[in-house]
Amino acid sequence: MIGLKVLAACGLDAVLGDPRWLPHPVRLIGLLIQWYEYLAIRCCRGRVGQYIVGVILALGLPTLCYASAQWVIHIAGQFHDHIGSIVWILLGYTTLAARDLFDHAIRVYHALQAGALGEAQAAVSYIVGRDTENLSEPEVVRATIETVAESTSDGIIAPLFYLAVGGPPLALAYKAINTLDSMIGHRSIKYRYFGWASARFDDVLNWVPARMTGVLFVLASSLWLKSGAHAWRIFLRDGSKHSSPNSGWPEAAMAGGLHVQLGGTNFYNGTRLDYQLMGDDCHPLMPRQILHAVQLMIVASSLAGSLFVGILCL
Repeated sequence: MIGLKVLAACGLDAVLGDPRWLPHPVRLIGLLIQWYEYLAIRCCRGRVGQYIVGVILALGLPTLCYASAQWVIHIAGQFHDHIGSIVWILLGYTTLAARDLFDHAIRVYHALQAGALGEAQAAVSYIVGRDTENLSEPEVVRATIETVAESTSDGIIAPLFYLAVGGPPLALAYKAINTLDSMIGHRSIKYRYFGWASARFDDVLNWVPARMTGVLFVLASSLWLKSGAHAWRIFLRDGSKHSSPNSGWPEAAMAGGLHVQLGGTNFYNGTRLDYQLMGDDCHPLMPRQILHAVQLMIVASSLAGSLFVGILCL
């Protein structure tokens, strides 16, 4: 039964994506983080105080999300078992982001195909944190591919993993930590202490899904692009090169599968950051590589969904 619920949640995500008119728990989580940050930074300015309020947030918000989802599903089930199942599916669907990632990446691809570099720069700015206004076409392609690789891990495989393990409550708790990391888990002066706990918890929760995503990209590369051996070699060779303990594994596997080179120089609010290179520079970074990256994302996500649903239906 749980396997069918997971399948239904995946189906809703594939069909609906993330329409902006639909209330979404992650947007509510973002508002809660902003509210807490406003109060916490005003009240606690010292290093120790920032650590403490950061740990409270990193523990408290996912706990609140877990308990709230559990309560909502329980209350819905009191009316009827079917209503409880529908709420389970709807909440589970909100934790997945495959369709949204697909739509954003394809929007960048179409803009590049039309020769509208400015439009592509604007489109990619919605899915990356780096400065995009001065990116060349190959850099827009690289930014898109890197985001597809990383977001497949923390936007699809990880929530699907936690949805299968603990249902919507655990998946929403994961999304809370992941949202915390994206909003305050930066190594900036502002968030160095306040966001430390959120960043570390996100590293822990993504350890298994990130490596699982890399392996799934290798399998997808074997099935779709016939480049599985190269993807596996680059996955093992370059997966640990990224400054993040997790992001490098899916990115390295993606680079190997596409026979391209990722990493290099990015600018964030005008500040230059240099990342180690991953993959071999066999093919140029051209718009069609975005299509191939999206195809690998779809195949890898389908493999993961089939695996989890199959296990849960046993």
